[in-house]
Amino acid sequence: MMADNHTDHCRSFQGTKTLEINSKQHKRTHVGEKPFDCDQCGKCFSQAGNLKQHKRTHSGEKPFKCDQCGKCFSNAGHLKEHKRTHSGEKPFECHQCGKCFSQAGNLKQHERTHSGEKPFECDQCGKCFSTAGHLKQHKRTHSGEKRFKCDQQCGKCFSNAGRLKEHKRTHSGEKPFECHQCGKCFSQAGHLKEHKRTHDGEKPFECDQCGRCFSRAGNLKQHKRTHSGEKPFKCDQCDKCFSEAGNLKTHKRTHSGEKPFECNQCGKCFSKAGNLKRHKRMHSGEKPFECDQCGTHSGAKNFECQQCCEFLTQAGHKRIHSRDEPFKCVERRHKRMHSSEKQLKYEQPDDSYSICELLSDIKTIKQEEL
Repeated sequence: MMADNHTDHCRSFQGTKTLEINSKQHKRTHVGEKPFDCDQCGKCFSQAGNLKQHKRTHSGEKPFKCDQCGKCFSNAGHLKEHKRTHSGEKPFECHQCGKCFSQAGNLKQHERTHSGEKPFECDQCGKCFSTAGHLKQHKRTHSGEKRFKCDQQCGKCFSNAGRLKEHKRTHSGEKPFECHQCGKCFSQAGHLKEHKRTHDGEKPFECDQCGRCFSRAGNLKQHKRTHSGEKPFKCDQCDKCFSEAGNLKTHKRTHSGEKPFECNQCGKCFSKAGNLKRHKRMHSGEKPFECDQCGTHSGAKNFECQQCCEFLTQAGHKRIHSRDEPFKCVERRHKRMHSSEKQLKYEQPDDSYSICELLSDIKTIKQEEL
């Protein structure tokens, strides 16, 4: 009987002792006390167990092993979370949209998409982020750090693992993101998202100056340069500037003579993909542009220079109806590029050809000469 009373007393004491310890540990969360100091890096902790776990980051010890795949972890909590990848368990549910997560931390991050909360601020530029990981990635834009290197021949480096993963698909040709409407596949989820807007017509990016809308943020950015006149892309050979990187790339071919677009029917090569596309219509006979007055079809740009294989806009079919023939001077001007003939002033076109139309067509020719 005495023994039983002693056992009950011990149990009662142990329960009280546990409550006291937990209470003491809990109080440290309020006062900020961290009495447990790592002797290797100096980091401090409020609980001895947390210090023990931390020390494994130095030693590399991973004593908690998954019995299904053999993967090891440094603490029991990470193993518990990992096991949910096998079981598919997602016990943490968002109360606003019903989406479920396998980890409490992932739910917390997700909830910020509803609240708009961005508690992680960059101390260099003030930009805020919803997750610590995104802030960490962002900081590399300031430091220039690119620690993720492609193990293929290109050796290209990236600031985060996700960008490297996307890049590797350019080597493997993998396109895991498929459009369910047309079956087209993409190497990046973002490209698929942009593509889907071609089906639903969504254009969420609006110009705040003219109200024009675009399906891609990049297209809006390019468009805004038409308002600002900004031309940030400069040719390193002739100093000519362009508003788009693609136009600069095309222009550089005028220096290199590169013509990478080859016709698979006659072998003729072109410096622009668009010129090859128009050239192919000469073989196929395709005339996709229909006149709304008489129903006649045309191939749009139907004058091909035999010296440089560029396509120019000749008199449009609709001018047959108006009897206006303003393009003779423009066509002759282009041909002088290939001859030693002295550049003359623009010939006076028919009276029906307005100065506005002349300037518009000269601008078109200049663009074709890029």
